[in-house]
Amino acid sequence: MYRKATMALAVAAALGLPHAATAQTQDDLRTLREQVRQLDRRVTDAEQAAIQASSRPASESAMNPAVSVILNGIYSNLSQDPNTFRINGFAPTLGDVGPGVRGFSLGESELALAANIDHHFRGTLIASISPEDTIGVEEGYIQTLSLSYGFTIKAGRFFSAVGYQNQIHAHAWDFTDAPLANKVFLGNQLNEDGIQLKWVAPTSLYWDVGVEAGRGRQFPAGPAGGRNKNGVSSGNVFTHIGGDFGTGTAWQTGLSYLSTSPQDRTFDDLDSTGTGTIVTNSFSGTSRLWVLDGILKWAPNYNPTYTNFKLQGEFFRRKENGNLTYDTTAASLGTQTGGFTSAQSGFYLQGVYQFVPMWRVGYRYDRLNAGTASNGLVDSGALTAADFPILAKYTPTRHTVMVDWSPSEFSRVRLQAASDKSRSDVTDHQVFVQYIVSLGAHGAHKF
Repeated sequence: MYRKATMALAVAAALGLPHAATAQTQDDLRTLREQVRQLDRRVTDAEQAAIQASSRPASESAMNPAVSVILNGIYSNLSQDPNTFRINGFAPTLGDVGPGVRGFSLGESELALAANIDHHFRGTLIASISPEDTIGVEEGYIQTLSLSYGFTIKAGRFFSAVGYQNQIHAHAWDFTDAPLANKVFLGNQLNEDGIQLKWVAPTSLYWDVGVEAGRGRQFPAGPAGGRNKNGVSSGNVFTHIGGDFGTGTAWQTGLSYLSTSPQDRTFDDLDSTGTGTIVTNSFSGTSRLWVLDGILKWAPNYNPTYTNFKLQGEFFRRKENGNLTYDTTAASLGTQTGGFTSAQSGFYLQGVYQFVPMWRVGYRYDRLNAGTASNGLVDSGALTAADFPILAKYTPTRHTVMVDWSPSEFSRVRLQAASDKSRSDVTDHQVFVQYIVSLGAHGAHKF
């Protein structure tokens, strides 16, 4: 097409020459024809280059992955030995729920890669580097880009949409550690191997509905690593609704229902012989968790640069029913199994206020309720309640305050203090100094 246009212009120019041009020498005509041929060649080369560029693999184009690194350093001053940390009234969660080590440490850091794969899919990989120098995959999934009517599908490993806090990476938390409720009900943070389907409604208010199916790779499903079975071992149904009101306030509330089927979910406890023997117990049955979450954000004229306030809270309620096996390795009084049911709850409420640019203060209150439990081994007289000290009824609480300074969107320094009454016999007075820095491109955080 370009070649024909070029020749047409050349012919038109030749026909339009004044009669004096006919007196030009043959050399002048040959020069004109050569110029036309060179122009035609350049157009042809440009066409071929465009065709080759459109057929190159995406890896050779501008679709390179965004790469970022999050560094997280912590200094911890703890009045109680973190190696003996426990949350009385609740079975250990097999997750990293303790306050960490004393003194200086490199907290959990992240390496993230994300890019559009093509016009149908986007891929994300986030690797976590623990203080113990182990590397794991926090999230690694593909997500659809081209589904219609507000639907998206995510498949791989991802943070479950159960509650609000669970979906946020640790470096974006407003406090150094997770709420106690997230520790005991989700093992600190639940990331699942599975698939998620979500629909966002075409309404003036934000409204989404979603469902997840997973293999139950970690607490509360258990055992660690997931069950050796086909099919689904964990399911979550969730919905969120939110909107704006006034001249600077936004809100969102959500409801989640997580259903799992633990099989031989183990935890360690002490026996009642007075010898300090550690016994390994296990639970098999069903676990049902409901989470109600809410968040309110305020900023004058929706501009959070100078001042803003965020109020966040969640309420958890869990019911479990099944069998509890005592001393699975016969280390003390012998292996015994009986029925077990429990109903437990907990909540946290936190507020964070930016009073001047770059400076924020915050307060969080945690409270758990061990609730009621029926232990068949104790009810029948086969064992006593003293054989299950970790399950003794208790109401853990914690008060936390923090102040942080963020000179830019890529760095933050935080001072945090807490009075932690997770253990029934002592109070742990905790002080943390933390820095969080981001190197490279990093995506936007959740609302």
